[in-house]
Amino acid sequence: MLAATALAAAVCSLPGCAAGTLIGGMAESYRRTSTRTVPSEYDGLRDRSFAVLVSADRVIQSTRPQAVARLTTLITARLIEHSGASGVVPAAAVLEFQFNRPQWVAMSYDEIAEHFGVDRLVVIDLYEFRLNDPGNAYLWSGVGAGDVGVVEADGPLGDDFAYSKAVAVRFPDQDGYGPTDYTADQIAAVLEKRFVDRVTWLFYDHEEPYYPDY
Repeated sequence: MLAATALAAAVCSLPGCAAGTLIGGMAESYRRTSTRTVPSEYDGLRDRSFAVLVSADRVIQSTRPQAVARLTTLITARLIEHSGASGVVPAAAVLEFQFNRPQWVAMSYDEIAEHFGVDRLVVIDLYEFRLNDPGNAYLWSGVGAGDVGVVEADGPLGDDFAYSKAVAVRFPDQDGYGPTDYTADQIAAVLEKRFVDRVTWLFYDHEEPYYPDY
């Protein structure tokens, strides 16, 4: 308290311009080390049941065969914890459905939601998940990107999305890092976490740094 009083007195004793500069610098320092509350963009999972459906093209399934399963599991778990939903289809059940019924890709989202008996179907179309730029295996340039959409089975839009958003994340944050700095698994793990954060944060109020890295 004495330190705060002394600091306030010192600031008040400074000329106007200097005091403003000092206060501005203190505020900037605070922002760099603090977080802010960011509201959800879509809160329609609250008090509703849902399933998470992740799809990826053949290239991603070939180069990162565990990506769909891991993202389905991690996103489902996060939304169970934070979205306020009343029910959920376990990730393992969705993955089993996709594996045992490859013809699911020809089904409408309405039909899939009805199959699982849910009010909401959270759809993630993962269209990019790579660790390097094409043709450059010596430097990491990881990207995870996808389209997120929500089908409201009890709403008027039918098979159309009631909410949609494109999500893209990168890692590393600077150029010049290669396999001697990070392993492929480390790059993939950070990309997964960042992608899961950005997808799930759409559905609940959360804390973010004032100046986020992703």
